[in-house]
This record gives sequence, structure tokens and C-alpha cells, in this order.
Amino acid sequence: MRFYGFLLCLPFLGLPVWAESPAADAEREALEKWFASDTSEPPPVVINEGQLDFLATAPAGEAVHHHQNKVKITAESLNAGWAQLEQCHDNLDQAAALQITFRDGYIRDMKVTEQRNIEKAWVDGSSLQLSKVGANARVCLQAYTRALRIQDDGTYVLLNGPYMRKFLDGYYPMQVSMQIEYPADLLKVAAVTPATQAGFTVQQQRGSVGFEALFAGELRTSIQFEAL
Repeated sequence: MRFYGFLLCLPFLGLPVWAESPAADAEREALEKWFASDTSEPPPVVINEGQLDFLATAPAGEAVHHHQNKVKITAESLNAGWAQLEQCHDNLDQAAALQITFRDGYIRDMKVTEQRNIEKAWVDGSSLQLSKVGANARVCLQAYTRALRIQDDGTYVLLNGPYMRKFLDGYYPMQVSMQIEYPADLLKVAAVTPATQAGFTVQQQRGSVGFEALFAGELRTSIQFEAL
């Protein structure tokens, strides 16, 4: 039987985060039957082939991978670009080994703060390594991320993505939650992209902005700030 992997791309704030794991149970069973057969026809699994589709509701009976981020922008962040990060992943696909990798130079002081149904989780350079990921797994980390980009016109921007959950040539549903705190006496939100719609909602109040996204395909977002 041929082996296969599930490619889960979870970039955070423009920084690539890649993970490899098996697909969800239903997809894995269909794919194993296909790999063991002589047919060249792909299994009858409904997948997204790359376009971004926002979803009003999660697929019935499927535990969708949930990628959660909390970012704190401080006055110091406006000079150096570094912001505090708390990140969690729920409903990880079961796998013997999995990694979450950040771009070198854009992450520091990373540590694991929580893990569930994972035999071992450890930091290796700019990556988080996981072994023996079981059902209903969860992992959380804290770090500093160089996420805030200073533009030539004096504005600031957080460019996020592409977020994706990919297997072979198809994309599967995932959920992304983002919550950003910022100094309200120094910044104001100028724009959030994409616009609010079914499957993508934006929450704003003084000193805080965030979004909830449920989708299949590749999601890119941007949050632009203006200095006061």
C-alpha cells in the first residue's frame, strides 16, 4: 500500500506554518481504498480545488481543524514589529508525527503552554514538533512574532495567510480565529480585508479587532492600522 500525507498550511501573520498529518478518518478510508486499488480514478470525496469558499456552517459530522490566535501589539511593537503571540490548534488530524514551522527570524521565545492527546510536544528552533497525535488533540504555544509591518506611508499592516488545509490537490474546511489587542491611544483600525460576509465575520471595539473565518481553499487577510 502506498503511503500518503496530509498537508496542512496554517500561516500566521504572513509567516508560513506547515504541518503534515493523515487526513480525517472518512477521507483517509476512501484514499486508502483508492491507493490499494488499480484504478486511476480519484475517490469520491468532495474537495475544494483551490478557490476560496466561505462556509456559513461547518460540515455535518466533521471536527474541523480550529486555528486560534491572540496577538498583543504594544507601543514597542510599532518600532520593532514584534508582538506577543498566543496560538492554539484544536482538532488536529491524527498522526505519528506533525510539525508547525515558522519562518526563521520571525519567531522567538517560543514555548509550549498546553497539550492534550499528544505524547510529546517540543520546540526545535523555529518549529514546534509533535509526536503521536491522537484524537481530539490540542496544542498551544506562546511566542513573540515579528508580525507588524511598517509601511512607507506611515501606516501599519498585519498580512495573514494563506491559511489552508490541503491534501493532494484538494482543500478541506478549516476555522481560523484571530483576536488582536492594540494601543488605542496610538492606533486605529483603517481597514480589514476581506469584507464581512457569511463565513467571515469581523469584531471591532476600541483597542481590539478580530475575525472568525470558516472556509475551504486559501484565505489571505489584512488588517491595516493608522497612527494617531
